[in-house]
Amino acid sequence: MTAASSIPVKVFIAEDSAMIRERVAALLAAQDMDVVGHAPTPQDCIAGILAARPDVVVLDVQLEGGSGLEVLRAVRHAEPDIAFVVFSNNAAPAYRKRYLGEGALRFLDKSTEFDQLAAAVVRASQTH
Repeated sequence: MTAASSIPVKVFIAEDSAMIRERVAALLAAQDMDVVGHAPTPQDCIAGILAARPDVVVLDVQLEGGSGLEVLRAVRHAEPDIAFVVFSNNAAPAYRKRYLGEGALRFLDKSTEFDQLAAAVVRASQTH
């Protein structure tokens, strides 16, 4: 193992549901990832992400009072090296296309792809 690979991946969780934030944080922590912040609203997510400078953001499509697209656009504009993995129940093809087109690296469906989240976050951290 190289020294670089022993540094934990820093993750920010942009999610409006406290229950899901807790489940995602527990899942990522079990994989030795470091959850450096979380927030339910687009404004708090943007501020928190820019302050914490995570490697990867786990982003929901629907946030409290807005959308994940606002967060993705604002952060990609300010810090293009931060990777995004979209994790949402709104997994229709139109959402996938829009978010991937705006720069997200992966788009996972919460209801069917929860078990793929940790691996997707690790892969996203390695591509940026």
